[in-house]
Amino acid sequence: MEENLLRKLIASVKCEACGQHYKEGHIDIIEHKGELWFLKVFCPSCHTRCLVAAIIREERAEIITDLTEAELLKFKDTDGIKADDLLEMHRFLKDFDGDFPRLFQAK
Repeated sequence: MEENLLRKLIASVKCEACGQHYKEGHIDIIEHKGELWFLKVFCPSCHTRCLVAAIIREERAEIITDLTEAELLKFKDTDGIKADDLLEMHRFLKDFDGDFPRLFQAK
């Protein structure tokens, strides 16, 4: 795991003593071996120092989907949603009255 990402993760944790969030600049990585990381953390609010031992696994989460294998292959290399797609949907929804039957009616 990238050290900056680990610092961001630890910065999302609150100090046990005062409840304030740690700051990334006050988190020092002492050492890591495989999945085990040792960090020194300082709380600038209450001046508490602590040692953190964390196990960080970099496994990818299993994808849970109702798509078939063929559908997964079909969509695997498609481009994602672009900003223009989002803007177009926003414009549509802004004026949409919620009448789905009329929207999907054969013309």
